[in-house]
Amino acid sequence: MPSVATRSDQRNPTRVHRPAAGSPAPAQASGFALVAALLGFTVISIDVSAVNIALPAIRTSLHGGITGLQWIVDAYTLMFAALMLSAGALADRAGARRAYAWGVALFTLASLACALAPGIGTLVAARVVQGGAAAIVMPASLALIRQAYDDARHRARAIALWTVGGSVAMAVGPVLGGILTEAAGWRAVFFLNLPVGALILALLARVPRSPRRPAPLDLAGQVTAVLALAGLAFAVIEGGHAGWTAPSVLAALAVAVAGALAFLAAEKRHRAPMVPLPLLRRRDVSVSLAIGFAVNVAFYGAIFLLGLYYQQLRGMSGTEAGLMFVPLAAIITSTNLISPPMAERFGRRPVIVTGQAVLALGMFCLLPLAAHTPVWLILLLLVPTGMGGAFAVPALTALLMDSVPAARAGTASGLLNAFRQTGGALAVALFGSLIAGGAGDGFSLGGMRTSLIVAGGLLCVTAALAAWALPRKKKG
Repeated sequence: MPSVATRSDQRNPTRVHRPAAGSPAPAQASGFALVAALLGFTVISIDVSAVNIALPAIRTSLHGGITGLQWIVDAYTLMFAALMLSAGALADRAGARRAYAWGVALFTLASLACALAPGIGTLVAARVVQGGAAAIVMPASLALIRQAYDDARHRARAIALWTVGGSVAMAVGPVLGGILTEAAGWRAVFFLNLPVGALILALLARVPRSPRRPAPLDLAGQVTAVLALAGLAFAVIEGGHAGWTAPSVLAALAVAVAGALAFLAAEKRHRAPMVPLPLLRRRDVSVSLAIGFAVNVAFYGAIFLLGLYYQQLRGMSGTEAGLMFVPLAAIITSTNLISPPMAERFGRRPVIVTGQAVLALGMFCLLPLAAHTPVWLILLLLVPTGMGGAFAVPALTALLMDSVPAARAGTASGLLNAFRQTGGALAVALFGSLIAGGAGDGFSLGGMRTSLIVAGGLLCVTAALAAWALPRKKKG
């Protein structure tokens, strides 16, 4: 039975509870926590990229259009982004282990609903729930690591492994999605989450309870955040089809602006806001959030574009399209592993700036892609895309985690990942609108190239911002 908090624990909310007799030893418990956190981050990351490859099969099976496919992706990523703000605070308030268990259980049940969905509408609704559950899992997993490792150096290595798992999952997801879709149908992509969820819950039973930091729920902030993000995504998706001056698009934009203003007002008034505004005024925090947004615009956007490019324009099967991402997965894995030692040697700032610059180069390298570009050349052009984000993200995550106290680890993680997922959601919404209506079953090469230029240009801006604003002194 896990130990109960003492008075000294209550006075020091960052202290991790020590296991009682019969519980795993501290080092063993930290290992269980790391594996559980890594598996959760991996499965929710795989779900994003694997579903991208399954989209054409879902379209054929459930008879949906490009708008329906965009909502299958964005229903997940929008709820992921919007709810992650309060989910990060939930990890701090309820305790990382408890919040993580709730999120994993809900994600597993929602995955079952996705696998059994009879139509596009039902699938989108299940994806909303799945995205909300993933929002709980993401910050709680990182908070679990933050609380399991007191030593900064050991914690940095654990965070690096956690980051590697998520990055590799994003790259391996298309491969797995393609193989599962071809072999057993698109529903198998969601059925896969069930045994993984059960394994995570079994591991969590071996992890000591996490400390809590009780605080009231910021309901007004949560509702206004969802309204703002949903309004913006709807406007971007519908604007590409109905026109940017359509009444529905203008109304959605108005909802987004009103929601954003109401969110700021709510956070200013709430005595325990889910997003403390003074935290956003810190330069290292605000710049880190902007970088996370830009990196996911590029990476999520590229995965979405390439998945459709391979299948709709090149005529590849799901398995063939998935296998095209294997070299990318290898590059991401190896680069993730060298990023932490490079950051220790040269400092995090140059690693973060270099990673963004390389990822921007990767976006521009993909501009020559055409309907008959040789496969070997496509794989070669993908090298900078694989290296860039994988080089920058571990250093970026560690920088932000070291910038906040342990009691705010869940909140900081939620903020970073909310910005990252918002970037991915808006990339899918905007890029999907840009590529629709062209040749090759609704795929426009011109729209793809415009999308890549937008992503590369945004990364150039945030790389310059990082070079100017992030601390020059090496941390860790």
